[in-house]
Amino acid sequence: MNTKTRNAFWEGLFWIILIAGIYMSFGVYAKGSKSIYIGLIAGIMALLFAAIKTAKIMSKNKGSDTMAAISNHIYTGAMAFLKREYKILSCFVVIVAILIAVFLNIKTSICFLCGAFSSALAGFIGMSVSTKSNSRTAHAAGKSLNKAFRIAFNGGVVMGMTVVGLGLFGLTLLYLIFKDYDIINGFALGASSIALFARVGGGIFTKAADVGADLVGKVEAGIPEDDHRNPAVIADNVGDNVGDVAGMGADLFESYVGSIIAAITLGALCLNLMGAFLPIIIASIGIFASIIAVYFVRTKENGNPMLSLQIGTTGAMLLVLAASYFFIKSWFHDLGANGIFFAILIGVIAGTLIGYLTEYFTSYNFSPVKNIAKSTETGTATTVISGLDIGMLSTFFPMAIISIATISAFLVIGGMESYTLGVYGISLAAVGMLSTVGIIVAVDAYGPISDNAGGIAQMANLDKEIRERTDKLDSVGNTTAAIGKGFAIGSAALTSLALLCAYATVVNLSDIDILNPFVTSGILFGAGLPFLFCSLTMGAVGRAAGKMVNEVRRQFKANPGIMTGECQPDYKKCVDISTKAAILEMLLPGILAIGTPLVVGLGTAALTNKIIGAQALGGMLMGAIATGVCLAIMMANTGGAWDNAKKYIEEGHFGGKGSAQHAASVVGDTIGDPFKDTSGPSLNILIKLMTIVSLVCATLFIG
Repeated sequence: MNTKTRNAFWEGLFWIILIAGIYMSFGVYAKGSKSIYIGLIAGIMALLFAAIKTAKIMSKNKGSDTMAAISNHIYTGAMAFLKREYKILSCFVVIVAILIAVFLNIKTSICFLCGAFSSALAGFIGMSVSTKSNSRTAHAAGKSLNKAFRIAFNGGVVMGMTVVGLGLFGLTLLYLIFKDYDIINGFALGASSIALFARVGGGIFTKAADVGADLVGKVEAGIPEDDHRNPAVIADNVGDNVGDVAGMGADLFESYVGSIIAAITLGALCLNLMGAFLPIIIASIGIFASIIAVYFVRTKENGNPMLSLQIGTTGAMLLVLAASYFFIKSWFHDLGANGIFFAILIGVIAGTLIGYLTEYFTSYNFSPVKNIAKSTETGTATTVISGLDIGMLSTFFPMAIISIATISAFLVIGGMESYTLGVYGISLAAVGMLSTVGIIVAVDAYGPISDNAGGIAQMANLDKEIRERTDKLDSVGNTTAAIGKGFAIGSAALTSLALLCAYATVVNLSDIDILNPFVTSGILFGAGLPFLFCSLTMGAVGRAAGKMVNEVRRQFKANPGIMTGECQPDYKKCVDISTKAAILEMLLPGILAIGTPLVVGLGTAALTNKIIGAQALGGMLMGAIATGVCLAIMMANTGGAWDNAKKYIEEGHFGGKGSAQHAASVVGDTIGDPFKDTSGPSLNILIKLMTIVSLVCATLFIG
């Protein structure tokens, strides 16, 4: 049996298993307490699908020896960073687990360890496959655009399905074991802890390398970004994976798990088992829909890969809505079925609108980015001002959508009559938004793989036609990365609000007295935390980038043979600089996120009483969520817009490469790098981590 036949056999067998799994889920287990098993079946299906896609990718040709060697450099660097990061994090996780066991209970501690392990494992699997997909994508580009596109996308599918598979399977299994939603909150806390360090560490790594590669290689030395003579080029390609694959995967793993847990907590309080199990079932429907929608994604030689990806994500969302409607109608006969469905629909619509808005403000197919590119004609200062203008403008509309979605989801289930039902609606909107996260992560992780493929094509001096195909894939990847960040921020906002509502419900806060000076101070203090956090992460990138710039300059000066092609740069030294900086600099932001809620909640309670302490902490979370979401959107969109303005100029507009306009755009892009890939995305996790810490430790605040 040849490779193609074997792959077809396993894929056909999987479809038989998938159909059987869907039948078991909604034909056998869809009633009563047995419905919890649907989460286990869906999680297993996602992991099986990821395994089949991995085998299919590994069966593809890696290309020439040169291509395979470059890919191996990237893989080795990525795995070395991940192992060093996980080694440090394992010590942190064990210490926190012991503290949870001592001050809370051993069951929550076990869930915390499971959440941390699942998140770390998802990142390891996803990044391992993505770094092995890049050369295969570049080689396939020699045959057709669609073959290369399919490999890059399937590499992303492995990450997406691993995230949802491990998340839902782990969460459901722990619920079956402990049968206590308070206990399984620890799973989300473990996922959040890994997510913060993965996002911050990965962001510092990738941007230190990117700045060094851009400022010295591209601007000073005048060589392409992915030129093999650039000492930082391997570190830059490694960074694409640790930041946008492992980092984004951990980010959305955390949102996915957090939204489900918030909905379980609130649903159990207002609708008993039916309310608790519904978010698990909606998430399961999302997994089945995402698997089916993967087969919608394909393109022709002269086709538009972006359109294909949009068809896949839109198809998954429509499948979720259709299946959810019929399931909810059959399950909730007299309990407001329409309202429950509309809450999920609101979340899906909000996520879609935020994605389209992000694309509008960050893609060079639209006027905002073109205006930034035009501003380069008058210098660097106007380029920076124009980018900030677009970033700030782009913040208002997603915030308005999130606000409208929150109020609408609260009202459709009857929030004016029942507060608990209303906030359950908000949590269901978050679950609805994240139900198709499997394919959304796949689309996002596609970007770094296609970017790496383009870099390998450049470094291996492949034919012009091949590089044109990889460039076409890469240009789409830039937009999908920006959309992924916008979606992550929007989902973080709804998830954080749902977790905040769950916290308020658990500590019996029906309202918060914002005129109480302790609460007012908590709001102001919380509003300042995202700015302190960004200062720490931006400063970390600046320090690491400075070391990288000096190292690249040193290599060019000490070894002139690098520029002539007679000698190979020391890639490992640059990878090591990014790794050390990321490991060292990620610790303080992590301690800030975990320690602040405990200090505020317990400290205020000690000064006054436990009720005021719980209210003050609620105020702090409100302030942090409000400014954190705004700042995250502004930074992510500003950075994305600067990046694509540079690429628009590099395509020949406003002077093209090597012009003064191009130099100005590179400066804007360099400033925007830590905006969009370090500080902005990390704020998602800051606000989610602080809310889940508050929820898990709620018993400490109320006794």
